[in-house]
Amino acid sequence: MGKLIKNHWARLICLTAAIYQVAAALEGFFWPKIFWDFLTKNLDKAVKPFPALQIINLVFGLFMLAWEWPLGILAGSFMHRSIEARLVFLPMTALVAALLYQATNPAIYYLVGLVVYFWAYSEGEVVVATPWSLPQRARVGKV
Repeated sequence: MGKLIKNHWARLICLTAAIYQVAAALEGFFWPKIFWDFLTKNLDKAVKPFPALQIINLVFGLFMLAWEWPLGILAGSFMHRSIEARLVFLPMTALVAALLYQATNPAIYYLVGLVVYFWAYSEGEVVVATPWSLPQRARVGKV
């Protein structure tokens, strides 16, 4: 059997979260609700009358879709190949998603993806330049 490539698995988790986050942001335009409103009403101004949090979630979700798929201009770039950049950006994305009521599930998915990316980083995995391809092994001798 093959070896689990954790950065591919984390990419699929984050793609799922990004699609969910975009859908949640669009739903948030019609039914604005902050997740933490049962504790305080101070954050309600982030969702109505101007939908700032929904717009931020939409931008973050589209950016994560472009980064994880990846979009043509990002494919093979330093940012696409960097697990470290993902480890920095994913907590911010999860925090933004956790604030919007409709996007609490993507926040959890992003945290799971973050843990899997950290696991991949700690085992020394690399993201290859060509999206969705396997890393090439060094050939030591003839078989």
